[in-house]
Amino acid sequence: MFNEINKLSIIVPAYNEEKTILEVITLLEKIKLVNDIEKEIIIIDDHSKDKTAQLVSDYIAKNTDSPLIFFSQVMNQGKGAAIHKGIELASGNIIVIQDADLELVPEEINSLLSLYLKSPNQIVYGSRFLEDKHSKTNFIWHIMGNGFLTKLSNLFSGYRLTDMMTCYKMIPAATLKSLKLKEKRFGFEPEVTMKLSKIKSLKIHEVPITYIARNKEEGKKISWKDGMKVIWCVVRYRFGN
Repeated sequence: MFNEINKLSIIVPAYNEEKTILEVITLLEKIKLVNDIEKEIIIIDDHSKDKTAQLVSDYIAKNTDSPLIFFSQVMNQGKGAAIHKGIELASGNIIVIQDADLELVPEEINSLLSLYLKSPNQIVYGSRFLEDKHSKTNFIWHIMGNGFLTKLSNLFSGYRLTDMMTCYKMIPAATLKSLKLKEKRFGFEPEVTMKLSKIKSLKIHEVPITYIARNKEEGKKISWKDGMKVIWCVVRYRFGN
């Protein structure tokens, strides 16, 4: 089983992230993965209105040896849709999702990978709540909002997660590719969690991660309306497909 784990696909959905996209790419490329596992970085631009796509294209042109795959959506569809495309393009044995906004620390992907390698037939989430490693946090949304949504998800999934809405989800590629994912926006998080919970052979674990929150002025995109959609998705995908 261990011999089969030779490549990690890192999917980076991006929308209007011209301020951070190149730094994210640089940090991801610098990471030396545990066990010398190979990596591929898949950037999916969700039809940004700023210079995100151009910056990535220029970077690839100047760095032809970069392990970077780039795809630009022909229209804006949402974070979930960008992840769907990344899953389709991924060639690694394992997939993890990395936001393009630097709210998370790319080097901590190795924390998830180290735990994953102990038992490859599992899922690893990076939790912002296992330890107090977050800053600039909006208390109402992050602590109360995410806490409520995670508890609701646990009620229906049977998991004991502390952070269902986390970006860092490390999942076997074959498993993720087998799921018929539908949600094109932030409903991706509860949908994938609910559908994974139905695969009883898989175990789920969490590791603590660092979180540096952005506010709306800095580009934060999720809103209370998305929170309501998450509630709907938890119920919908617990009892349906």
